[in-house]
Amino acid sequence: MSNAVSALQSVAYTDGIAEVHELGLRGMVTLRGDFTDKKLIKALKALVGAMPEQREILHKDDRSVAWMSPDEMLLMMPHTQAASTVENLNASLNGTHFLAVNVSDARAVFEVTGEHAREVMAKLAPVDFARDAFNEGMFRRTRLAQVPAAFWMSDELSFQIVCFRSVAQYVFDLLSVAAQPGSEVGAL
Repeated sequence: MSNAVSALQSVAYTDGIAEVHELGLRGMVTLRGDFTDKKLIKALKALVGAMPEQREILHKDDRSVAWMSPDEMLLMMPHTQAASTVENLNASLNGTHFLAVNVSDARAVFEVTGEHAREVMAKLAPVDFARDAFNEGMFRRTRLAQVPAAFWMSDELSFQIVCFRSVAQYVFDLLSVAAQPGSEVGAL
């Protein structure tokens, strides 16, 4: 068996108005189903203690649950726990209409940090990044330039971004160009 490696092996861009880092391997499970079902609600509450609302991400310890659509949640955990999470969901949700798939190795995760992180993100995504419009706990599934992505704020100065592994280099390059020195816009 080969060793799991992240898409860009922890590449970083640190010379601009914000820093861009690939965060390495993260366990991710797509869970689809009817989220009014009591068994599905119980399974999600077991992971993070609550059920996320629309466009929300919840965290508990090293696990997160993000709302992707009315019938889809993205579960995040340490990479080594993704397979067992799927097994546990399959066992606990037996008899329920659902789908749980380990998508860890099909995704890449980046972080944009710094005082101008909002500006970097605003250059690439059709989202209002004003402080009163987008903040911690909010989750958005949209696009960065020409590719699908999802993101949230891990703190006031940091965004985490999930994209397909196949476009990881493109996303890293986009974020790095948007963070070039002297590229402040001053709008946020």
